[in-house]
Amino acid sequence: MKTRLILSASVLIASLISLPASAQPAPLSAEPAVASTQDNAGKGRQHRGANKPRDCAQTPNPAACSAQNDARMQAKEACKGKAGPERQKCMIDQHQKMDCSKSANPQQCEARKQASKACEGQSGPAFRQCMSEKTPAPDCSKSADPARCELHQKARAACKDKVGPEHKTCLREQFKVK
Repeated sequence: MKTRLILSASVLIASLISLPASAQPAPLSAEPAVASTQDNAGKGRQHRGANKPRDCAQTPNPAACSAQNDARMQAKEACKGKAGPERQKCMIDQHQKMDCSKSANPQQCEARKQASKACEGQSGPAFRQCMSEKTPAPDCSKSADPARCELHQKARAACKDKVGPEHKTCLREQFKVK
């Protein structure tokens, strides 16, 4: 009797331990989501699907999406073989050559290009800070969700002087439902 109880408990524990592993979804494709670091030497951070173009059929503006995909692929091709800061500079230069007339919001695209040109030579947190200062706030009246746009603008204004983890914490505090 005692042996059966121990055996039953062992089987129960083993099945409970293996349950999370069996509940994991199978990968969508046979290829790995992120290639090894040897394959990506000098390409910076790699994210899931970072090398794949976006599926434009499921976006609200397929024409703008495909134009952005084309621009991104042209920039990658132009900067092929470069690594580190040299590649970063090349990608920024290619971004400056992008045709904003095909983007979803041409005015915002032009404003970002001008801000990027004004912040040239800076990097990291200083570049992000410069871009946030030089980029004009979006027009919330043209937004799909004006209330959300207003909330984001207030959060950006409240957290504009913070960097890194403090900035993230500030944003979290701003977006708490009151």
